[in-house]
Formats: sequence, structure tokens, C-alpha cells
Amino acid sequence: MSTLTSAVRRLGDTRREFRCCDTTFRVHAAGIRAEAAAAAAEQTAIALEGQLDAFDADSAVARLNQRGVVKNEHVAQLVRRGLEYYERTDGTFDIHQGRVEHDLKAYLRGDSESVPETFDTGTVAVDGDRVTADAALDLNGLAKGYIVDRAADALDGIGRRGFVSGGGDLSPPTGPVAIESPYGGDRPLRTLDTDWAIATSGGYRRERGSVDHVYDPNAERIGARHDSVTVVAGRDCMEADALATTLAALPLDEARSLAEDWPGLEALIVHSGVFYLTDDFDTYVYDA
Repeated sequence: MSTLTSAVRRLGDTRREFRCCDTTFRVHAAGIRAEAAAAAAEQTAIALEGQLDAFDADSAVARLNQRGVVKNEHVAQLVRRGLEYYERTDGTFDIHQGRVEHDLKAYLRGDSESVPETFDTGTVAVDGDRVTADAALDLNGLAKGYIVDRAADALDGIGRRGFVSGGGDLSPPTGPVAIESPYGGDRPLRTLDTDWAIATSGGYRRERGSVDHVYDPNAERIGARHDSVTVVAGRDCMEADALATTLAALPLDEARSLAEDWPGLEALIVHSGVFYLTDDFDTYVYDA
């Protein structure tokens, strides 16, 4: 441990754990006013979940899906990014599938006995903080990463370090982090040491029978195609989250091609037990 890290931790070292976005969030803050910063990060995450959870009838996303219009800065930011990824992935990442996401999640939760069989089309527009849409939107592929980013922002401060982890999505970590294996056990897929955001996706995380939460609207197909996908992204956790989901939905050759061509991104795709890495992924692997 460096002298600087030791000094920061002596000033305060706080860890918090709470439920958010149907998963466990963990916050670690060290340094000046670490306890207050960790509390602010948790409050930020919970408040954003209340605005972005489509299953909460009082949320801004639910109001948008019910009424076709909402004014909310966070929803507007997610929609802008979602439309960007829709174009850059040729429609594989598609925020227009709110009905599909709602019905699929209801099935996975056990609230429904049928999975969606058709996919939707629609239009959405953003003007400042005002969003209009003529179809229900699915912002879940962005929301958790966005919440991790904003909660991590709450940790920022002079003489303080920290990071946020939310169900496989991590803000840039402050030390090596292990990536969970989809096969269980204590041995991680890899241990990463990076100042980029990290996200992992795969059907094993949310599954009921042979059905999971990943879908490809272009192929009109439900189900992850790979055992797991781990992405490190220089832009932010929202990008890591979106691209991990996208790669999990694509056939192997297309996923590998997209990952290699995407600037500021490296990926590990585990397919039928075989590891496929982008050219520079190993530069982010921790070498003890």
C-alpha cells in the first residue's frame, strides 16, 4: 500500500451496502469526510432509481411510458445516449422496446407465465429535458450504469477516493477487482486493475429456466448468446453497461468485431467455455 493511500485511509474508510436496481450496490469511500460522501452516494443512487425505475408507477420513466411525454433531465440524458447507441449498433441496442422489457422482466420475476413474442418500433424525441415517445421505452440497459456514474460523482472530493459497484457494473475501481465467473465457485474469470469503468453481462445473472433478460430486437430473439461478457470502457460506466448488454445479444463474430472496432473499449467474451479477448484487454488484467 502506498504512503498516500495509507494516509487517505487513516482519515476515514467507509463501506456501505444497499439494494438498488434489483441488485446489491456497494460503496467504498476513503479519506476526508468518507462517511458523509458514502451516504451521499447511496442517497444519489436511491433517488435516481426512484426516477428511472419503469416498474415504479411514480417514476419519470413510468410517466413517460404511460403518457408519452415527460420533462426530466436524467431521462433526457439516458434517451440521448440510447439513441446514440441505437445508431452505432445498427439497432441491436434499442431503447424502443419498453413493452418487451416490461413483459420479460415480469416473466423473470414470476409475475407472468409468458414471454414476449413480438418486438416493437417507435419514435422518440428529446428537446432539452423534455422527452416525447410514441412507444414505451426500455432504458434499463443504461440506467444502472448511469446510476453508478452519478453515485461515484458524489464521492468526489479533495483528499478522498472511492468507487461504486452495482451488480457487475463498477465505476473506475481504486484497486484490483475480481470478475465473477458465470460457472460459480471462488475462482474469478480475471482480476482487473484499471482506471476505466467495468460492466459484466450474461444470462446467468437473471434467468428463469432457459430465459434470461438479454434480447436482440434485430433477430427478434430473447436470450444471451454467450456465457458472459465483461467490458472495460474509458468513457463511463453507462457505456460499459450498454456495450456489455449489446455484445451479450450479438452472435460471436459480430460481437467480437463490434468490440474490436469500438474506440475506448476492451472486452472479454466467454462463449461455450472459450475466452475471446480484444487485442488490448490483457493490459487491464492485474499481474500480481
